[in-house]
Amino acid sequence: MHLYYGAVATDQQFSPPPGVETPVETTNPASEIPLPQLSRWRRAQIPIIASAVYWLIRLLGPTLRTEIVGVQNAIQIRSTGEPGIGALWHRCIFTAAWVWRNRGVVVMNTVNFDGQWTRRVVERLGFGTAQGSSSRGAVEGLLAMGRQIEAGKHVAFTIDGPRGPRYVAKPGPVILARRVGSPISAVHFGLQWAFTFKNSWDLFQVPLPFSGAVMFVAPPIYVPKDGDAEVMKQKQAEMQAALERVRDDAESWFSLSEEQRDELRDKYRGRTNT
Repeated sequence: MHLYYGAVATDQQFSPPPGVETPVETTNPASEIPLPQLSRWRRAQIPIIASAVYWLIRLLGPTLRTEIVGVQNAIQIRSTGEPGIGALWHRCIFTAAWVWRNRGVVVMNTVNFDGQWTRRVVERLGFGTAQGSSSRGAVEGLLAMGRQIEAGKHVAFTIDGPRGPRYVAKPGPVILARRVGSPISAVHFGLQWAFTFKNSWDLFQVPLPFSGAVMFVAPPIYVPKDGDAEVMKQKQAEMQAALERVRDDAESWFSLSEEQRDELRDKYRGRTNT
């Protein structure tokens, strides 16, 4: 599934939202981006694929044994009373869709064929959506994400989507964080047992039944609203490093001893200097 985002440098102001909904009841306004013309056969496939993917997540999700490492970093964002900007690699979408379900997190997706069935899946799982378009630079989508943050909702980006390159973070969250003042939270999901699509650009993973799962959450990254080009470059590098760190720690988690895991838990709690 393709939860798309594009980096946009714009001086447009985010218009105030008409109202604030609860986190789970996310309003998804109609997209201003015209939907592509699809054949009747492709249109017929959308509900079928969406239903199949939704039920696969609903069947596999409850079997996962999930631990969150660095949970206080997520709580730190929530305790400030401001919404956060999540950033994760495209590889993790399946597990993230289950773990983050019914929290009203707003994600961006395209209006193309993949985006249309993806939107049905994530909205059934309790996500909100903002529509973006790669052909138009995702301006509308990024502005929509800004309005959702102003409405008090968390948003999330698949940072190397929609087509890569893999593990190279695009600067959209940094730009958005400077505009609205919300912190960026780099996360990664590691799986004990998974099917990996080795021929896909993102090495997409689907967990196997009863797999262990771990979610690593890095400390929040704040971008000053008056940050110049050099500050933005530094924050981009900071976000890239945080994403790489949580990826490496999460991917190695199930090969570690319990003592090594405790060391990592302490590290993410801020109890060590290593």
